[in-house]
Amino acid sequence: MFTVLVSRQFVEMSRIRIEGLLAAFPKLIGTGKQHTYFETENVRYVYQPIEALYLLLVTNKQSNILEDLDTLRLLSKLVPEYSYSLDEEGICKHAFELIFAFDEVISLGHKESVTVTQVKQYCEMESQEEKLHKLVMQSKINETKDVMKRKASEIDKSKIEKNRGDKGGFGPLTSMGSGKIENSFNDMSISSTGTGFGSGTGFGLSTDVDSFSTKPKGRPTASATAPPKGLGMKLGKSQKNQFLESLKAEGEVIVEDVQPRVSQSRTAAPPLTDPVTLTVEEKLNVTLKRDGGVSNFDVQGTLSLQILNQEDGYIQVQVQTGDNQAISFKTHPNMNKELFANEHILGPKDPNRPFPTGQASDAAGVGLLKWRMQSTDESMVPLTINCWPSSSGNETYVSIEYEASSMFDLQNVVVSVPLPPLREAPSVKQIDGEWRYDSRNSILEWSVLLIDDSNRSGSMEFVVPQADSSAFFPISVRFIATDTFSDLKVTNIIPVKGGNPPKYAQRTQLITENYQIV
Repeated sequence: MFTVLVSRQFVEMSRIRIEGLLAAFPKLIGTGKQHTYFETENVRYVYQPIEALYLLLVTNKQSNILEDLDTLRLLSKLVPEYSYSLDEEGICKHAFELIFAFDEVISLGHKESVTVTQVKQYCEMESQEEKLHKLVMQSKINETKDVMKRKASEIDKSKIEKNRGDKGGFGPLTSMGSGKIENSFNDMSISSTGTGFGSGTGFGLSTDVDSFSTKPKGRPTASATAPPKGLGMKLGKSQKNQFLESLKAEGEVIVEDVQPRVSQSRTAAPPLTDPVTLTVEEKLNVTLKRDGGVSNFDVQGTLSLQILNQEDGYIQVQVQTGDNQAISFKTHPNMNKELFANEHILGPKDPNRPFPTGQASDAAGVGLLKWRMQSTDESMVPLTINCWPSSSGNETYVSIEYEASSMFDLQNVVVSVPLPPLREAPSVKQIDGEWRYDSRNSILEWSVLLIDDSNRSGSMEFVVPQADSSAFFPISVRFIATDTFSDLKVTNIIPVKGGNPPKYAQRTQLITENYQIV
């Protein structure tokens, strides 16, 4: 028998009855309806779609529909709190947590006046009975330890007295072997189960017997040998859960705990092999309007230096800047500003002071130069996106196209388009590149591996159920490039103390930090 919580009454129902109600639900539900409930001869179904699943509430026809909808809304807020993956596998894995949470919301067929925060707090509250049980068990363990200490002291005293009564007064104890000691311990009223002094608890006889032995050092005592391996408590697969086995026998789907996989780390930068490495990096922040125009265009760049060996720190770096007059450069406070302004050479104010050195694992290095550029000219934007949603009947057709300028070749381009909540993935009719649907966040990702002179423009078209045009914004874009707006290049490394200049390498990249169409 299964207990089903029904609004306004508490009913005992058989499993066959429950399965019959659930089996009828997919046949009764329709498409294109504006309401999320329907009635049969005896019951009312109130439901809410959650991605590819339905959250269903079965009530009698006399219940208050407004109260039922309010209960359903509260339950729908609890499901993501306990199951991060809103699919069948995730729900089965967190089924018990969801049942406990639902039980706090519905009591005897009536909705409790609680919130999501209160339900989580109630489910996390400690049990006073459990705490009391733990205290009682700990008290028993402590009491048993005291009994053991007193008994060991009595054995020690009796052994000393018996040893004095032997010939010579100090001969080895031969009459009390390990068997007598074991019998003495067995006479104690200590249960091997429930007190924590079984074979695998760590309170064996070997340590105590060894402390009582009066045999000369170097001769091992027979009873003091280490306990055989494998006698400790074993947890895990060897102990089968009878409750789970009974559920499996009834045909329930049991999802086994999956060990967390070690997430693959992000691709790290290649290790430094040259004595001197200079990195030119620009971060692009762009906000475009969906109807055209630029709301924000900001480029921030840095030139950083990494030196492996300390003897290569006495250098100066000569650079060449591009012809972009909109860029303003600023040197590090410790750099010689006049030297850079006159000769475009970056060097410390004190020539006798070397640049700091670091190993290849150091992330950033030493910043030498910074620059910034802001503009409202749309021609400076390396990639523009046009999105055209249009509704026809019960469907919305969305056409998206990109146009890239000839300034840069863009790599690993990903255009993320938000979508309204969908039960299924959108139907992609045409695409230049590849696509992926993130059902959890309801985002369609359009990726192009490389945009160069062969594909400066491209498009994608997909279809979703009818939705408002604002549901597809803001669109996010990310990409990288090996060219920069500043066109900054390192031309020479000058040793301050003479000699041959060390070998150097230059890395250049342009990355998007925040690139949106709103």
